[in-house]
Amino acid sequence: MDPFVVLLSIFGIFLPALMLPGPDFVAVVRSSIKGGTRAGLMTTLGVSLGLLAYAGLSLLGLSAILVQYEWLAWSIRILGASYLIYLGLRLLFAKPVQIDISEPEKKPASNPFFFGFLVTLTNPKAIVIFSSVFATAVTSETPVWLLMLIIGLVFTSALCWYAIVSLFMSSKPVVERFAKTSHWIERAAGICFIGIGGKLLTDTRNPLYP
Repeated sequence: MDPFVVLLSIFGIFLPALMLPGPDFVAVVRSSIKGGTRAGLMTTLGVSLGLLAYAGLSLLGLSAILVQYEWLAWSIRILGASYLIYLGLRLLFAKPVQIDISEPEKKPASNPFFFGFLVTLTNPKAIVIFSSVFATAVTSETPVWLLMLIIGLVFTSALCWYAIVSLFMSSKPVVERFAKTSHWIERAAGICFIGIGGKLLTDTRNPLYP
């Protein structure tokens, strides 16, 4: 598969998913409001490194499986595509949900970096998302340099996005305005998930599919 197509397939899913308000987003916003820009940026670094760890484990592990077991690779692609379509439908028809940035009952952590890192590592959806995303494009023939590039771009994308969140969305009024448009991000992500998942299911019917 052409490297550009691989990157487009992966980041056509990852970037909208990255922008969806979730635990990582809330962690960065809370740190920014509570401790200022520096704390928000430290949490951003922790979140980004957590995503880097998930991306590396998922991508390299999946690549090894694809090389050794073709039947399992086919099953992973089917399951990954099905999950993407399911998640896409949920996002497409989900009702707008208020983003809760209120203070938690307990202080998250004295160190904002470890707070962001642990929030990401304890998010069970992260590994599922990554496995599904990479199942859409990675094959046993994907070169190592491209795998490394993907992992690097995952980290860079997360770092840039959450740095923007920390710098420009560190006040409740700004976050509330963002929340009013977040459901459109969910719908855009849902369309991307359904389209790429459907393409993957269609491709697996082709006997020449890797």
